[in-house]
Amino acid sequence: MPSAKLLRQLIKSGSEGNFDAFKTATEQVIQEERAKQHHLLANDLERLLYGRASNSNTIPRSVLDKVPEDKERGLALLHVKEPAKNLEDIVLSDENRSLLDEILQEHHRRELLTSYGLYPADKILFCGPPGCGKTLSAEIVASELGLPLAIVRLDSVVSSYLGETAANLRKVFDFISRTPMVVLFDEFDALAKERADMAEHGELKRVVNAVLQMLDSYDGRSLLIAATNHEGIMDSAIWRRFDEVLVFNPPNLEQIRRLLEIKLRGVRRDFDIDQRNLAGMFKGFSYADIERVLRRAIKDMIVSGKEFLAIRHIEAALRREDARTSRLKRI
Repeated sequence: MPSAKLLRQLIKSGSEGNFDAFKTATEQVIQEERAKQHHLLANDLERLLYGRASNSNTIPRSVLDKVPEDKERGLALLHVKEPAKNLEDIVLSDENRSLLDEILQEHHRRELLTSYGLYPADKILFCGPPGCGKTLSAEIVASELGLPLAIVRLDSVVSSYLGETAANLRKVFDFISRTPMVVLFDEFDALAKERADMAEHGELKRVVNAVLQMLDSYDGRSLLIAATNHEGIMDSAIWRRFDEVLVFNPPNLEQIRRLLEIKLRGVRRDFDIDQRNLAGMFKGFSYADIERVLRRAIKDMIVSGKEFLAIRHIEAALRREDARTSRLKRI
């Protein structure tokens, strides 16, 4: 609850039509709520104050028509889409949630920062094992900033022709410099492997050099996010090019419980989330693994004609997941 002083300032400035004073008072309320760890409320207030593009809006045709293509095959180098997720759809560690909140706040207050000769963090690295929220976090950042999400298509960017990969990357950077968006370089290690590795050929080393130069010279309005499952093989010089690094790990038991609450919200069930140590049944799973098991359990409930999701549906889905994992290990 905002202090009485702030409430008076809000009502007074609103009744007088003094938007600057109203904005200042609202920003103080947001800061107070964030200091109390009320992140969801603070983010909602920020969206109301600063505005955010609706997810129902389509991306302008003028943007889609300018998406660069690979000269060799005529394939689009990026896939541009409207983000559909928001912060309520993800469970993050406290550290990653705090870092994302700071990054979003910097971009919401871009004009204030630039008035001091400073700029928001615009080159972010996400690293960690598969299925732990890196791609989803990039989509949520785009959604919270009201920007399109552009996913760099490595299958199009990487070319077998000498020099074409670097040329494709230049097209990508030129495009995102002109058009504000959140850009995800997934599987970034494919473009940034350690140059000292004697097993790698000269063309890949030239690509890494090109990536370093483009990151150094980038000054566009897009926010760049690189994601990798193999941070250990990346060139050491790459790390210095990023403003922030977020490490994503598999969820702990509390995070699993929170994810279960989100994913089973609205699902009729005959058990409570805390019943029979449900979170403990998913210990060691990634977020993506847990979602896959829950989808399978819900589908089992539906096709079997049951009205309520039961623990037995989840147990059956977990057994199928164990069998799936065993098959994959044998491949």
